[in-house]
Amino acid sequence: MCQRRPVRTLTVGITVVLLASVVLIVDQVAKYLALTHLPMQQPVHVVGNFLIFFLIKNSGAAFSLGSNITGVFTVALAVVALVIIYLVGTRVRARSWSIILGLLLGGVLGNLSDRLFREPGFGVGHVVDFINTPWMMPATYNVADMFITTMMVGVAILVVLGVRLDGMRAKRASDDAPAEH
Repeated sequence: MCQRRPVRTLTVGITVVLLASVVLIVDQVAKYLALTHLPMQQPVHVVGNFLIFFLIKNSGAAFSLGSNITGVFTVALAVVALVIIYLVGTRVRARSWSIILGLLLGGVLGNLSDRLFREPGFGVGHVVDFINTPWMMPATYNVADMFITTMMVGVAILVVLGVRLDGMRAKRASDDAPAEH
């Protein structure tokens, strides 16, 4: 099996910082535009019922679950961000992992920024959600949520494919089995 050369630590770090920064900026600009141009809790049909903007401030997690434990989500997001940063600095040497973790980190930082700096206060801020696609799911979400969700799917795919953080493939049991002639 052909293995790619590991990527240098500096290259991984630059990739992650750039991708996370782009996602964070796009997320925060989209939230700013939503807050300044959309009415609160009133549907704005962008493309019929395919895409609706519906501005809310969410104190909970997905589907507004856990709205009374906002601080827990803040801590969880901070822990996830720190784990990603630790892995990037110490273990990640695969391009695929650096791309996925960079985009995931950007999403995490987007929602963590809301938790830290938005009303009602530090650590318990409400996340700005405004994208609604009722044909797909009955939830209102934001750009950061899209990256968190899709990159978690990406993580699952890399794990299933056996791609390790260092870029090597995990050995499968069939790799050790003797070949039949």
